[in-house]
Amino acid sequence: MKRLSLLLAAAACNQAPPAELPSPVPVAAAAATSSSAAADRALPSAWPLTVPDASTIPDGELGDAIRRGQVLVTHTREELPEYVGDGLHCTSCHLQGGTVAKAGPWVGITGMFPMYRSRSASVITLEERVNGCMTRSMNGKPLPVDGDDMTAIVAYMTWLSQGVPVGVPIEGRGFAKVKDAPTPDPANGQELFAQKCAACHGAEGQGMDTPDGGYIYPALWGDRSFNIGAGMARLDTAAAFVRWNMPLGQGGTLTDQEAYDLAAFFTTQPRPDLPGKEHDWPKGGKPRDARY
Repeated sequence: MKRLSLLLAAAACNQAPPAELPSPVPVAAAAATSSSAAADRALPSAWPLTVPDASTIPDGELGDAIRRGQVLVTHTREELPEYVGDGLHCTSCHLQGGTVAKAGPWVGITGMFPMYRSRSASVITLEERVNGCMTRSMNGKPLPVDGDDMTAIVAYMTWLSQGVPVGVPIEGRGFAKVKDAPTPDPANGQELFAQKCAACHGAEGQGMDTPDGGYIYPALWGDRSFNIGAGMARLDTAAAFVRWNMPLGQGGTLTDQEAYDLAAFFTTQPRPDLPGKEHDWPKGGKPRDARY
C-alpha cells in the first residue's frame, strides 16, 4: 500500500511549473471578471451517470487495487468474513457493482466527500461512510481505515468516479425517494411479498443460497440481514429501493403504494439490533422513518 501511495503522489507532483503571476487589477474589475468566469464554467445540478469501461483500469498496483476493490464489494461476506456479520454483500443494495441509477450508485461518490452527516453530527470521510455500512448494513465491524482492503474499495469507487466534477451529484444518486409518500398498509405488503418477492427472498425473508452456501439473493430480515441501524431498515429508503429496483429486472413496475406496503412489511420484521444506536443524531434531525 505504501508503494501505491508513492505512485499516486508521484503522479500528483508531475505537473508543469506555475505560470508567472499576472499584474494586479482593480478590485471592481477583478470581481466582474470573476463573476463572468464563474458563469462560464457553471456546472450542471446533476452529472450524467456514465460507467467507465473496464479497459480503462490501469496496469500495475493501482489497477490491482481497483480490481480487488470490485471483488470486495461484490463478494463481501466471502472476502471479508471477519468483518461481515450477516449474509449480505455491499452490492445487495448497491446493484451491479454500484453502477445503477436509483440503487445507490458509487459513480461520482468520491467527489462528494468529506460531507456533513446529521446522524453523527460531524463531517465524515468516504472511508468513514464505508465503515458505517460495514457496521450497519453488513451488521459487522469497521475495516482498518489505513488497510489494504479499505484502500482497494476506495480505489474502485475512485475509478468509477473518473470524469465527474467534484461536488456535483450524478443523475440517479442515492435511492430516489418517492415524492408523495402514501400511507403504507403492511398487511397488504405481506400479501404482495408472498406474490412478488418470496420466490427469491424466501417465505420467511431468509434469502436464497446455493446448496454449498453460495450467495444468490439477500435475506430481508432475521440474523442474516442488515441491522436496525442500516439505511435500508428505514421505511422511506426501503420503499424507494423497492419502487425503482424490484422485482429484480422489473424495476419501476410497482406503484408507489405497493412499494410502501412492501417496505412497511419487511422493515418491521425482526432483525439484529445496533449497539450504541442511542448516540445517533446527537444534535437532532432524526428522520421520521428511523426505527429507533
